Amino acid sequence: MKQSHKLIVIALTLVASRFVCESLVVAAEKSTPNIVLLFCDNLGYGDIGCFGSKKHRTPNIDQMAAEGVRLTSFYSASGVCTPSRAALMTGCYPRRVGLHKTDPDGAVLRPVSPNGLAPREVTIAEVLKAQGYATTCIGKWHLGDQAALLPTRQGFDSYFGIPYSDDMTPRAGQIWPDLPLMRNETVIEAPVDRDLLTKRYTEEAISFIEKHRDGPFFLYLPHAMPGSTRSPYSSKAFRGKSANGPWGDSVEEIDWSTGEILAAIKKLGLDDNTLVIWTSDNGAPRRSPPQGSNKPLGGWGYTTMEGGMRVPCVVRWPGKVPGGKSCDELSTLMDLLPTFAKIAGGEVPHDRKIDGHDIWPLLTALPEAKTPYNAFYYYHVDQLQAVRDNRWKLHLNLSQKRTNLRDATTASAAKLYDLKNDMAETTNVANAHPEVVKRLEQLAELARQDLGDRDRPGANQRPVGRVEPAKAQILTE
Repeated sequence: MKQSHKLIVIALTLVASRFVCESLVVAAEKSTPNIVLLFCDNLGYGDIGCFGSKKHRTPNIDQMAAEGVRLTSFYSASGVCTPSRAALMTGCYPRRVGLHKTDPDGAVLRPVSPNGLAPREVTIAEVLKAQGYATTCIGKWHLGDQAALLPTRQGFDSYFGIPYSDDMTPRAGQIWPDLPLMRNETVIEAPVDRDLLTKRYTEEAISFIEKHRDGPFFLYLPHAMPGSTRSPYSSKAFRGKSANGPWGDSVEEIDWSTGEILAAIKKLGLDDNTLVIWTSDNGAPRRSPPQGSNKPLGGWGYTTMEGGMRVPCVVRWPGKVPGGKSCDELSTLMDLLPTFAKIAGGEVPHDRKIDGHDIWPLLTALPEAKTPYNAFYYYHVDQLQAVRDNRWKLHLNLSQKRTNLRDATTASAAKLYDLKNDMAETTNVANAHPEVVKRLEQLAELARQDLGDRDRPGANQRPVGRVEPAKAQILTE
């Protein structure tokens, strides 16, 4: 072969090799999924159609379930919002990161609190950001309202929302500021119009998706609704339109929001490369008259009954997650950090204890997939109140009835329930299964040694974040 021909062949080979390499890089980038986490506030297990609601019209969430997987034994790590969000963000029990109870707040952070998620903790956003993700938090944060504790200091590129619950507004005996709407670390509106929160969050979410369509991106949208007020908020288009008053109106607007976000993902051609998870922070609280529903579970939010901590969860990812399936294996909010890390090609922190697990096999509803948990612990404020394995739940024998939140579960003797056959916790079978009671009590003691219990510190707890003096987030312009 002539020298000139050899040079041409070499040149063509190099070009072809470069093309193949670039194609592989593009393919690899494409295989890194976008992740969307839609997170409701106080929405109950039975508040959406695909989990049994007959009152609320939720066609978009129901369609999402038809195209994906329902997790029917999916748990928060607390019956109240601040601890549950700490568990979600860190993959840890709230006690592990010091956010089960704080001074002076109690179980839920109040406005102008010095407390929050410690900056040393590693969040979902930080894990994904390390893998090249654009990250945003749009909605209710409730893990600290001081500048050093905001989402923008915890791995999120941007933030748009309210820093705590929608009911935390000026009132007698509390020197709280007007409820602020923030962009990044600046208050842009106060008081915010709560009727428009769901609508504005949805618009902001779609704008973020459009801007980062080339991905990968992580969108965390913790809704403010149905929320903590006795009369939840919704925009004019949904107000008075449901069969369940303001609560139903707000749920149906959240369903609309879900549909708008899924439609935007599909319109941009991102459907096959986007994992969407829809869930809630804890169960619906007891109200008179009742508004939200946790049926067929027993109990209400703010407790360690199933209705307080088991939440609806729907998972969708066309081509990766099968449609029309359900999984009843035990899983939790703490599992999202390690699961997201795995599918994004990252890792969980190795320098600290993480309680969650990679549950990707459960998300894909593999028939042989089993829960990674030997035990799951139900803490309420500063007390371990119950423990379960994949079938049995033991309410522990609590010697005292002390709590700073209403309706906490207490018991004069240990009570055992078969959750596979008694989701409502109606029949105590402790006497028929003493060996199960003993085994679960032994597991509870391991939790006390590790995480602690009332008036008993655990060996592996980490301190809460704290900023002093705390300053109010107020509108300054």
